[in-house]
Amino acid sequence: MINWDKTSESADPLVPAAEYVRMSTEHQRYSTDNQQTAIRRYAEKRGYEIVKTYADEGKSGLRLDGRDALKQLLAEVETKSAAFKVILVYDVSRWGRFQDPDEAAAIELACKKAGIAVHYCAEQFENDGSIGSSIIKTVKRAMAGEYSRELSVKVFAGQSNLIRRGFRQGGPAGFGLRRLLVDQNGAAKGELGRGEHKSITTDRVILIPGPPDEVAVVREVYRLFIEERRTETEIADILNGRGVLTDLSRPWTRGTVHQLLINEKYIGNNVWGRTSFKLKQARQENRPEDWIRCDGVFEGIVDPAVFAEARAIIAARSARLTDEQMLERLSRLLQRNGSLSGLIIDECEECPSSSAFRSRFGSLLRAYTLVGFSPAHDYRYLEINRALRRMHPEVIAGVIEGIRTAGGRVLQDSGTDLLWVNGEFTASLVVVRCRHTAAGSLRWQIRLDRSLRPDLTIAVRMDRENQNPLDFYLLPSLDVREAVIRLCEYNGLSLDAYRFTSLDKVYEMARREMLRRAA
Repeated sequence: MINWDKTSESADPLVPAAEYVRMSTEHQRYSTDNQQTAIRRYAEKRGYEIVKTYADEGKSGLRLDGRDALKQLLAEVETKSAAFKVILVYDVSRWGRFQDPDEAAAIELACKKAGIAVHYCAEQFENDGSIGSSIIKTVKRAMAGEYSRELSVKVFAGQSNLIRRGFRQGGPAGFGLRRLLVDQNGAAKGELGRGEHKSITTDRVILIPGPPDEVAVVREVYRLFIEERRTETEIADILNGRGVLTDLSRPWTRGTVHQLLINEKYIGNNVWGRTSFKLKQARQENRPEDWIRCDGVFEGIVDPAVFAEARAIIAARSARLTDEQMLERLSRLLQRNGSLSGLIIDECEECPSSSAFRSRFGSLLRAYTLVGFSPAHDYRYLEINRALRRMHPEVIAGVIEGIRTAGGRVLQDSGTDLLWVNGEFTASLVVVRCRHTAAGSLRWQIRLDRSLRPDLTIAVRMDRENQNPLDFYLLPSLDVREAVIRLCEYNGLSLDAYRFTSLDKVYEMARREMLRRAA
């Protein structure tokens, strides 16, 4: 019998393809659904069968960090484990709006080297390697980066304008103050609690005085500091002795008291832009003359004259000293203690702070050399470790708050800091110092606490300056058997599969919803 239906036998097999979609917050037409619709229409016309989808939703295109789907795609391409021969992308900018156009070109080149073609489904050119397509792609990549730069300028200008109009731009209110939500006409809508944010675009946030008992504590701190000449450490001891906690429900330290004495929000000034993190580049400290400010826009709880007197006392510790005078005090401190460190310097009331010596002389080690002190070992290492130990309780408190905000329950062992989440799994947190090799490479060493046997270890990997978290490794005990894990900047999929740019995954694991009981 003759089979007259030869369609299935004669049709060319479909080429397996992968689609990559990325949505930021630019415009609805770039939503992942709309991108996929355009890509699949393109695939149908060209004879491609989409076998896998890689989606980064709500992700900035400025850097590769945090875009787990794209990193997974590239890992499969580089290891030649991809089950597709073509990658379909909506347009050139979906790879990213990198400030260096070569970054997007490098992604496409890696795919081509692996024998995988890249097609831009919404572009008006064929990505065929011709001179014309190469020129257009280069221009579009540069335009994508320029779009981000222009947007950054506009956003910065908008935020600066809001600051000058007296509205607060993020951050906790601070002890003795509260955040008040107001509408576009300035009418009060209610106080915002810790972790709460405005949900309507036209709403704004201002600062108002907090509870009277907190306001009284703030004013007493200034009185103790100015009239009784108590140090920040002594004031912290007084407050802790009374059981007074900070706005984050933690004991007071010298640093938290110091911040209360130098922050202009307590006299009603709105100051913003002390640091910059534009275009996801390295965070930098800005000069005071570059800060954005508006004075007297909030109701202050400290008299400006009192605030100025406190700042004058603090500034007098080092600003009026010559280099010779600073070194003389450091030398006397060395003679009394027999050694020097950042902690020893900061505990000495008559000596400028360790940060003042770093600023004046470039580093503590240079100041040590000028007074004839040669540390037996690298004191920078000790100072970094001390700083990280001080940071550890704050990081744990942030994780606890994030879990509770997500709707989870968490208990903390006061002796070990082990977290018990929802009565279901335990988690331990470690802050990992960044070390520099002789060749200039960066290294991190994670030591897992085998005595606690946590179900999950949250490793906070610090940046090259050990100032801010770089990223996070979520290491389940079922998968990780080693007691010590050594990390480079890039570690391959076997380790970087556990890497995340935020702790959102932890909070997602902890999220629980209340369900009604069935009748």
